[in-house]
Amino acid sequence: MTEAATNPPADAAYGVAAGELRQIVERIERLEAEKKDVADQIKEVLAEAKGRGYDVKVLRKVIALRKRDRDDLAEEEAVLEMYKAALGM
Repeated sequence: MTEAATNPPADAAYGVAAGELRQIVERIERLEAEKKDVADQIKEVLAEAKGRGYDVKVLRKVIALRKRDRDDLAEEEAVLEMYKAALGM
């Protein structure tokens, strides 16, 4: 047997993996571009809200609160109130 028959060229050995890897990288790049577009749209909506007199910092907090589990949020609020009471706030 020749050396070429026992040791195939590197590109043949990795051809399938390289193609699959390229597809994965390209998918991630497309998703990153979409993520940037969505982030830009969110900035536009927040700017619009600010222009209408809404507090953007508070809006962000409201959005974060809506994402959380109601039970966890209620528990955290109860502990916060307890701490505030202990500190005379």
